[in-house]
Amino acid sequence: MTTTALPPHRAPLPGPDPEPAPGTVAAPALDVVVPVHNEQSDLDRCVRRLHAYLAASFPYRFRITVADNASTDGTLAVAERLAADLREVVVVHLPEKGRGRALRTVWSASDAPVLAYMDVDLSTDLAALAPLVAPLLSGHSDLAIGTRLHRGSRVVRGAKRELVSRCYNLLLRGVLAARFSDAQCGFKAIRADVAGRLLPLVQDGGWFFDTELLVLAERARLRIHEVPVDWVDDPDSRVDVLATALADLRGVARLGRALATGRLPVGRLRAQLGRAPLEPVTDGVPPGLTRQLVRFAGVGAASTLAYLLLYLLLRTGLGAQPANLLALLLTAVGNTAANRRLTFGVTGRGRTRHQLQGLVVFALGLALTSGSLAVLHAVSAAPALAVELAVLVAANLAATVLRFLLLRSWVFRLPQGYSRRVVPGSVQSASPPSTTASSTAQTG
Repeated sequence: MTTTALPPHRAPLPGPDPEPAPGTVAAPALDVVVPVHNEQSDLDRCVRRLHAYLAASFPYRFRITVADNASTDGTLAVAERLAADLREVVVVHLPEKGRGRALRTVWSASDAPVLAYMDVDLSTDLAALAPLVAPLLSGHSDLAIGTRLHRGSRVVRGAKRELVSRCYNLLLRGVLAARFSDAQCGFKAIRADVAGRLLPLVQDGGWFFDTELLVLAERARLRIHEVPVDWVDDPDSRVDVLATALADLRGVARLGRALATGRLPVGRLRAQLGRAPLEPVTDGVPPGLTRQLVRFAGVGAASTLAYLLLYLLLRTGLGAQPANLLALLLTAVGNTAANRRLTFGVTGRGRTRHQLQGLVVFALGLALTSGSLAVLHAVSAAPALAVELAVLVAANLAATVLRFLLLRSWVFRLPQGYSRRVVPGSVQSASPPSTTASSTAQTG
């Protein structure tokens, strides 16, 4: 019997909150952080507007946390007066400047299951707040971002900022393979359980914090919900566009190096948090096998074509056996690399070990194909080229089956303590051990 697996869901929150028992303080469902630096003139008006909106339209308990990061004007005093007037407003003071640092500090300490932030100028229409947090409250999504670059968004801002924003997001797509549309819109939310896993890995404490968080989330196969927003640029914005752009470029380079060298445990995050692709679940078929077979077949077809072309190019000058050896060696290296990433979803460290194990598998394939050639030439001293190619194709098909079995069960097997499982109502996933997971964990 074949059934279609449903996507995994984080636990949704219950209905609107009941009143807490007398003498107790219930945790809010939503903690909205407003990071500020020298915003004494706008803070009171904007926080009161946000509070009034949430009090009138949000069905759960909420908290507004004003995160003052190293203000040198009267911002902290204004925030403390707001906290005294409005019971849902709290203040956190940080001695160091940096939006990312402020968000990391408050989010890490918050007891709310959904965490959000927005810029103090409230450039984003608050009507987008409910669509932003609803998928997180329900468990449908893991992060949510406002986007000014969706065709459904309505944006009023200068040409300079528009150009810089679009160029930056285009850069992220080209360099970091990002798929989200707007990294820097100051209107985002995240589930607290997801934040607890990602925040320790985010290094930036400034404006690049958002980008780094989103790239990590994407690489971990988390679901990012995008909300088109109505957004009006604040003409009094104090953001230094040039300095921020240069810092972002340095952040892109640093993050790209960390991903390329495997310093970030993307595989572990994927195993712990990621959503595996939807695929049919068939009785008696190991989970993940169907998807792996399809991808392995695609890689194998490309490898076989490359092998035949190399063999034909090399045979004239080297002879049959040396040409077979060199063509098989070159395609084996490429085949191992492609299967590592595409078929078995392995990223990060371990490339050298996997290639060495792949060479052992290559040696077995070489023995099979070379043995086939030897038998053919023993039967016929001068076989036709078409017969020779047919024998090699047949031998390669046999070697391919052996290669898949060895790659799946030996080279790219799940680390010790991980297991492949199918949870009823979910897709196949890799289950991490209860203690620290290996940095080369993979799903598949």
